[in-house]
Amino acid sequence: MNLPDHLTLLEWAATATTALSVWLAARRHIATWPTGIVGCLLYGALFASTQLYADATLQAFFVATSAIGWWQWRRAAQATTGATATAARAPLRPAHWALLLGGGVAVTLAYGALLLHWTDAFAPFWDSAVLTTSVVAQVLLMQGRRETWLFWIVVNTLSVPLYLNRGLDVTAGLYALFWLNAWHGWWHWGRQAKVAVAEQPSAQPA
Repeated sequence: MNLPDHLTLLEWAATATTALSVWLAARRHIATWPTGIVGCLLYGALFASTQLYADATLQAFFVATSAIGWWQWRRAAQATTGATATAARAPLRPAHWALLLGGGVAVTLAYGALLLHWTDAFAPFWDSAVLTTSVVAQVLLMQGRRETWLFWIVVNTLSVPLYLNRGLDVTAGLYALFWLNAWHGWWHWGRQAKVAVAEQPSAQPA
């Protein structure tokens, strides 16, 4: 599938803006949020034009949650110093994992069925899986949880072949880089958590 010139330009603009946002997220920099909002608006228009309706809907969710995340990280930054975001959070408990995974599968099937029967969506269940996993990853990112990067790894793994099938070669290449960046984010946030623990004052005996 070859994209018209105007969509190719839109794809490049969305790619550049979103790449910057994701790199900033891996560095825990608060500027990830406003940059991400611009990227989401551009990608929303692109996905709607290429019949990836779940992905287009997802961008609206990202815009709203990015505004909330921006506010949350700003409050956290003001409580400490600098433009870095929240401190590391405790790992997810098994009950949380079960809720996220079980709910994710249910939403993927339900929304995929909706797209299948009511739209001309390309690969509705595949598209739905990208949406659902992205929602979970975004919520965990807003909370400053390291596990967000595991879900972004899954998102990027699903997204690359999907976008290639729609002729979005530039976007597919971007998400391949996102896949690498997600591993970097997982490592970098883990290192920050270890440093934070090491810097905590030891409890003094009574």
